[in-house]
Amino acid sequence: MLTLLRRFAGAYRRYFIAGPACKLLEVFFDLLTPLVIARMIDEGVGARDLPVVLRYGVLLLIMASIGMAFTLVCQKMAALASQGMGTDIRRDLYRSINRLSYAELDRFGTPSLITRITNDVNQVQLAVALGIRQLIRWPFLAVGSMVAALAIDVKLGLIFLISTPLIGLVFWVVMARCVPYYQSMQKKLDRIALICREGLSGARVVRAFVREDHERDRFRDAAADQAATAIAVGKLSSVLNPVTFLVMNLGVCAILWAGGIQVNVGALTQGEVMAFVNYMTQTLLSIVYVANLVVVFTRASASAARVNEVLECEPSISDEGAAPVDVEAALAAGAPALRMDDACYAFAGSAVNAVDRVTFALRPGQTLGVIGGTGSGKSTLVSLIPRLYDTTSGSVEVFGRDVRTWPLKQLRHAVGIVPQKASLVSGTIRSNLRWRDADASDEELWSALECAQAAEFVRKLPEGLDSPVEAGGKNFSGGQRQRLTIARALVGEPLVLILDDSASALDFKTDAALRHAIRSRSQASGEPAIGDGGYWLAGKNVAGAADAPANEAVHPAAPLTTVIVSQRVSSVRDADLICVMRRGKVVGLGTHDELLHSCEVYQEICLSQLKREELGLNKPAPGEGLDPGLELSRSSHAEGVA
Repeated sequence: MLTLLRRFAGAYRRYFIAGPACKLLEVFFDLLTPLVIARMIDEGVGARDLPVVLRYGVLLLIMASIGMAFTLVCQKMAALASQGMGTDIRRDLYRSINRLSYAELDRFGTPSLITRITNDVNQVQLAVALGIRQLIRWPFLAVGSMVAALAIDVKLGLIFLISTPLIGLVFWVVMARCVPYYQSMQKKLDRIALICREGLSGARVVRAFVREDHERDRFRDAAADQAATAIAVGKLSSVLNPVTFLVMNLGVCAILWAGGIQVNVGALTQGEVMAFVNYMTQTLLSIVYVANLVVVFTRASASAARVNEVLECEPSISDEGAAPVDVEAALAAGAPALRMDDACYAFAGSAVNAVDRVTFALRPGQTLGVIGGTGSGKSTLVSLIPRLYDTTSGSVEVFGRDVRTWPLKQLRHAVGIVPQKASLVSGTIRSNLRWRDADASDEELWSALECAQAAEFVRKLPEGLDSPVEAGGKNFSGGQRQRLTIARALVGEPLVLILDDSASALDFKTDAALRHAIRSRSQASGEPAIGDGGYWLAGKNVAGAADAPANEAVHPAAPLTTVIVSQRVSSVRDADLICVMRRGKVVGLGTHDELLHSCEVYQEICLSQLKREELGLNKPAPGEGLDPGLELSRSSHAEGVA
């Protein structure tokens, strides 16, 4: 909690000073009130002098009004400070979350991050507000009441010195047992958030498989678990008030007993005894409120620790010190568009590599097809290219430079990726397409839509590019969402395009048309053959490319290099190079015809989708007489572009 205050309270220092100052002035009038009442009793009520009673009554009314005015000012200061700090924390927390790599996002989990940015920040806000309003008031009121009581009579003051430690002991025992429960409650709230998110986002699947009862049971069990923890901590906390009031009332009884004796002997007046009772009540009530404040601060401390965990998490992927890459020079030097050299990646806590010793190279303008069964590591493999994950060993190069030496903004502008899950945000089609290039013209947007086979249905919409998009693109079909996300990746003219199984919802005809359009986009008319030193002019304003910032959409002459991840043979069979994955390893690397005769896994995939006659398996293998083994295929492709 203190870490968050040091980091975010500076901008609101004046509120943190003015608020408690106003509260101290209010407490000052609260401490004077029992003394005024004592004078009213002794001089007015005891003497049956109504004017004196009225005079002191007016004085009490004035003091209450002044105290209320200071209270309202303090409330305003507390609101400004807590809401302002909460806004700043959420802003920085959201910024930190967006800086995290996939590895950190996997570690925290989406439901937990949502809980931290909402519920946990709310707990911190509440603690700040109550800290300004109450944290100064009640301790100061308790101490002031004790001092004032001791000033009236030291002997009766001993009752304070006995009662206060007893309440403090009860308070310490209860709080020590409550703290672990509050930490556990936050984790169980994460679990409830996870179940809610899964149930709501997958509502159609749940209903399709008639799993409503199962989901209700999951939610009920998680809610019951959280409720059991809340009840347990509630039972512990409930001990505070009864024990506190018991000690307080016993103290009041002791004061009345001892005070009555002193009144009889003339050592004290009736008003002073009443003032003593009021101070006793104020002191013990202050301790009760402090106990409640500690409950709030305990929960806020647990929440603040969770917020700090994200704020202080250093992303495992950083481009600090990375110099802009001269892509034009790399192309002139004949560098491959993509190269992996024994690239490996393992998820945190896993002893097995999700991607294991992958090696290949791809020239500019070529197409790489990645195929394999579910869970074979295809998506993880292509996530290494735009550096969404960092290799645990080996290297990944884009245009001859290790991706770890690229500025992230330049790398991810050069590499366009379409993830498996088509994700759109609320807004319009135009605003979604302009994610990569905010200044893209309508002509560029329509060009990308044409290539992605989405122009036809967008033109039919009444508002065209300005048609609304609901959160998640729920107002479009699965195929339409996929085509829009592909178009979004094409805007801004990327040098490398990664399609991570992003055409799975398209029919075969549309899929074929999409692949043909992408291939045509990378093969402009009059393009020189690869190796002749010429490249397709893929960017804009190339004349000024040498002076352009590294993050601008200005590329040297280069054809579009494409990586297609798919489980459809038809989607990858025309690729220049096909990578067959199984359990994170490359079990085949070559063209369709080569792999058909040399890779058993690829042959099984093909036969599961096509007939033998369609595959031409009865024909002799190309290059028959050569060793079709995997290592020769791999090395021949790597050496061809070295």
